[in-house]
Amino acid sequence: MSKQSTGLLGWIDQRFPLSKIWNEHLAEYYAPKNFNFWYYFGSLALLVLVIQVITGIFLTMHYKPDANLAFGAVEYIMRDVPGGWIIRYMHSTGASMFFVAVYLHMFRGLLYGSYKAPRELLWIVGMLIYLVLMGEAFMGYLLPWGQMSYWGAKVIINLFGAVPFVGEELALWIRGDFVVGDATLNRFFSLHVIAMPLVLIGLVVVHLLALHETGSNNPDGIEIKKLKDENGIPLDGIPFHPYYTVKDIFGSVAFLVVFAAIMFFAPEMNGYFLEPPNFVAANPMLTPEHIAPVWYFTPFYAILRAIPPVAGSAFPGVLAMGASIAIFFVLPWLDRSPVKSIRYRGGLSRLALTLFVISFVGLGWLGMQPPSDLYTLWSRLLSVVYFGFFLLMPIYTRVDKCKPVPERVTWK
Repeated sequence: MSKQSTGLLGWIDQRFPLSKIWNEHLAEYYAPKNFNFWYYFGSLALLVLVIQVITGIFLTMHYKPDANLAFGAVEYIMRDVPGGWIIRYMHSTGASMFFVAVYLHMFRGLLYGSYKAPRELLWIVGMLIYLVLMGEAFMGYLLPWGQMSYWGAKVIINLFGAVPFVGEELALWIRGDFVVGDATLNRFFSLHVIAMPLVLIGLVVVHLLALHETGSNNPDGIEIKKLKDENGIPLDGIPFHPYYTVKDIFGSVAFLVVFAAIMFFAPEMNGYFLEPPNFVAANPMLTPEHIAPVWYFTPFYAILRAIPPVAGSAFPGVLAMGASIAIFFVLPWLDRSPVKSIRYRGGLSRLALTLFVISFVGLGWLGMQPPSDLYTLWSRLLSVVYFGFFLLMPIYTRVDKCKPVPERVTWK
């Protein structure tokens, strides 16, 4: 491929850099040769994005963004459209599996310090992808127009009303009306189907370009570009294709087996992926017994509920919820450790990351439960642990005793 192409490929290369793109980003892109299990989830997130876009296109062919027709349109897709049920279940399962892949991808970044220099911008773009994905999921959640969709959207939008000075106007702008109704559904549909996917795809392209500019991190946290042979090829690198394309294909097949098992045998996942109240048409006059967001939002929802209102205002909770997401953006500058990977960090960093994972999972579970004094107490304790992981990071990463980092990547 490095030679000048002839025939059809040569004709295309004269007009479009097809071979150049193939070489720079696949055939001649050298990745570390010690990738492990945790390096599957970036490609799996991209796979689910493709699934969501394709299934979303087919769903929009039959969906009607009308408050009087939306719920019936979803039922029509499920019952009367040939193959409609499988498209809908692929899309609903894909929404949750998208966040599974993204959360594990983010955890790998925390594990091996993929946010540290020279990859700060790569991490920031990744967090922007996460924010857009949250917005995309939230807007798509309203579209079935079931009880939990309606009331969940109503509760979340009302939180914007707690913002001082501009809260009411902001909530009104988001709803498009004084109540969650047809105007809200229409604008959420437009954003979910057109605007947010375009932004998401654009950010993914930028993320991949930034990744290939700095090079991939690895479990040892060693920059493979520092040691090259006489031809300028990293000594600890191998071409992405065919080695990691085959690896990613294997991971994709295993992932799709799990994906299909959920889709065919447990698409509701006992109410975690599709809640029972959402199989009932939205009723503005009947509030569900317990309102909670989908599982991938519940850690932040638990932080919101853990902060008591001040002078009748929920703004402190909203501020804490926003801070729990925004703090990820400054992570590259909070970490003062001289090494990247958890393999060579000391006990303090390992303990902090373990406690953070426990707090995140615990908050996720608490966010699904009906509020109670005991659960609120636990939410506050775990929120302290959650924020402590970030706010104390400049201290424990500086005093932590690290192991010597080898010059070359290791094999285990």
